Amino acid sequence: MKNTTHHSTDVVIIGSGAAGLSLALSLANHCQVTVISKGALKEGSTLYAQGGIAAVFDKKNDSIESHVEDTLAAGAGLCDREAVHYTASNARNCLNWLIEQGVPFDMEVDSKGKERFHLTREGGHSHRRILHAADATGKAVQTTLISQVQLHPRINILEQYNAIDLVQDKTASPSFIKGVYVYNRKADRVESITAKFVALATGGASKVYLYTSNPDVSSGDGIAMAWRAGCKVANMEFNQFHPTSLYHPELQNFLITEAMRGEGALLKRPDGTRFMPDFDEREELAPRDVVARAIDYEMKRLGANCVYLDISHKDKEFIIEHFPTIYAKCLSVGLDITKEPIPVVPAAHYTCGGVMTDFNGRTDIDNLYAIGEVAYTGLHGANRMASNSLLECIVFAHAAAKDILAKINDSKAPALLPDWDESRVSNSDEEVVITHNWHELRLFMWDYVGIVRSTKRLERALRRVELLQQEIHDYYANFRVSNNLLELRNLVQVAELIIRSALERKESRGLHYTLDFPDMTDNPSPTILSPEK
Repeated sequence: MKNTTHHSTDVVIIGSGAAGLSLALSLANHCQVTVISKGALKEGSTLYAQGGIAAVFDKKNDSIESHVEDTLAAGAGLCDREAVHYTASNARNCLNWLIEQGVPFDMEVDSKGKERFHLTREGGHSHRRILHAADATGKAVQTTLISQVQLHPRINILEQYNAIDLVQDKTASPSFIKGVYVYNRKADRVESITAKFVALATGGASKVYLYTSNPDVSSGDGIAMAWRAGCKVANMEFNQFHPTSLYHPELQNFLITEAMRGEGALLKRPDGTRFMPDFDEREELAPRDVVARAIDYEMKRLGANCVYLDISHKDKEFIIEHFPTIYAKCLSVGLDITKEPIPVVPAAHYTCGGVMTDFNGRTDIDNLYAIGEVAYTGLHGANRMASNSLLECIVFAHAAAKDILAKINDSKAPALLPDWDESRVSNSDEEVVITHNWHELRLFMWDYVGIVRSTKRLERALRRVELLQQEIHDYYANFRVSNNLLELRNLVQVAELIIRSALERKESRGLHYTLDFPDMTDNPSPTILSPEK
């Protein structure tokens, strides 16, 4: 392609969720920032996060060390203690920053008539330490940050843009990232962005599975791009399946927050009997991996399409006050949660592994950062504890901003990227290939690399993903890029990383459960994959 449109900025942030927008706001008073949003600015996983954000505000009954210990327990022996302590220690300051931005967290009046934040409890937490905005905390955070970003004169927002690949200057030693090629979906053309620093805030990769609570944009783009550029990834075998996604033909992928169980909701079989007491002493408040496997086991044992989450024993006013979004959404399809249980199934929800970074968000390649769900910081281990994810976004966005600002004045702006060359490709006349491969990938990932795995299933999945990779590589080389092609290319790469990581772990731990190695080993370590392998 000749006459490529070129953009130049100090920092380009790929992703517009809590991590990306927090980083943008933390940088923009000091430099020029460009935010790339694959869809509309608001459309990302943050918007749909219902639960809340964990931080110690009740110092009388709670402590940072307790938050640390709860996270370590949920992470099943694979968390980095230093990363957990760093995150928990910075939690309150980051929540105060969100409050300063205008996020309307729920309040209550204590026994002395003094107003304070309402703290709820979720699975894995030993205390009430979750700040929330009813049952739509992510929406409150996202809309608040968007309003601030849109007002800032130094933040340029590019909506409906897909990142294609990072561009590296390999003539330097060490090499560094100098920009990114992007696909302008509205204009149907490839453009380039040159920047002193590039930050990946692209979220996770749960769209690789057939059933997911995530929006369509969660296609592992940042992980795949970083891998192709030469970054290591870690713990990709640990994909969290949220235990309770609404099972209804008219409302697919709608999440039922874990906070509902924190407020007393009970999981039941189709006959109305409870089953969590049979699996764990923490019952409904056990970590998500335990609850998801219990539901999976009961559904398979009974041949049931779903199980049920029942909060109807609580007062109607209490339910509507605490869960207005869920109440209204379920009522829209004729389900009154104040009178009847909610049909639920597990769904792929959160990618616990990702691009390896340090505590400043720095990756293996100079000038490239990764923050939020796309990154592996060591916080989550083998299982993410509820309400630590939005927290991780804010904590590491602030850390990355501080690191970037310490270097930005000494960094030279790189030269514009070369024009994107489309002289040897044509428009596709075989879109059916993308559609077919898309469905095949997500189906075998669900069947073979889901909640319960086996070596035979994983090997079968690896053979299939390798065939898909070759087909998609040939397709990419011969046809002009499109949104579906770019997402499929990234999802297939991420699928391979998940499968390879799962095959390397010869044990069952946290979110990775395999029939061939049902026990945990001693002295576990993260699964680290390097592009050189």
